[in-house]
Amino acid sequence: MTVTQSLQPSLPPARRLPEPRAMLRLVKPITWFPPMWAYLCGAVSSGVSPMSNLGLVMLGLALAGPITCGMSQAANDWCDRHVDAVNEPDRPIPSGRVPGRWGLWIALAMSVLALLVGWQLGPWGFGATILAVLAAWAYSAEPVRLKRSGWWGPGLVGLSYETLPWITGAAVLSAGMPDARILIVALLYGIGAHGIMTFNDFKALEGDRVHGVDSLPVTLGPDRAARLACAIMLAPQLVVAGLLWAWGDPVHAALIAALIVAQLAAMRRMLRDPKGLAPWFNGTGVLLSVAGMMVAALALGGA
Repeated sequence: MTVTQSLQPSLPPARRLPEPRAMLRLVKPITWFPPMWAYLCGAVSSGVSPMSNLGLVMLGLALAGPITCGMSQAANDWCDRHVDAVNEPDRPIPSGRVPGRWGLWIALAMSVLALLVGWQLGPWGFGATILAVLAAWAYSAEPVRLKRSGWWGPGLVGLSYETLPWITGAAVLSAGMPDARILIVALLYGIGAHGIMTFNDFKALEGDRVHGVDSLPVTLGPDRAARLACAIMLAPQLVVAGLLWAWGDPVHAALIAALIVAQLAAMRRMLRDPKGLAPWFNGTGVLLSVAGMMVAALALGGA
């Protein structure tokens, strides 16, 4: 061994198999909550006791969160591996802890698993699962890749994360088409989620600019994008509160109105520094909107 060779740092050998902890990070458990919550809201809004069909409720929650949402995250990370190499090079795929094409194989295997589990929920659950799997790949994969658009991308995710699981939960529990009030409220919260997803785009602002992703923070700038996202979040909630009032439920309407006022206070602080405070707002203002979803579900379910 020469002196030069002895001074060179020894590099770890390239991995052939994924690191288990990196696989868990790939499917991002922290993102599972929104669709699971929406499914639960749908079950509650059906008016059928979730305890009377606990098996369907638990299976639906597993399908909405760990399986389908986890699959969408793996697919997104695989399709975004070049962007992530700029934004977050320590992520599982660009860091090499999920090597080669393992990210793609995991996403495809979970897509098949989602369809098999969705089949167990009957025609409504299976149909919704097909739509969810198609939406996940349409969001991330070429040539569709709707996430390139600051309008279509967040819109698709909002409908997939909120509207679709809400309607599915209601349909599975009631074994049929939910009534029009449930469909309207589920759609409104899915539209509002467009604003929530826009706040999520702030963390990838620099990488999105480099790789041509036209998110609203990129095309409008952080200040205008944040104000627009606030408006998109609030408008559907105001409509929900008004509808509940019109449908003869002033108590739940007032509770949602109170949550909207609290969100306005959080938005006022966030708008001082949208780029810096977007992560803080995701843990405060968004949480208040999510609480309003269950209030509306309880109202629809007659609680």
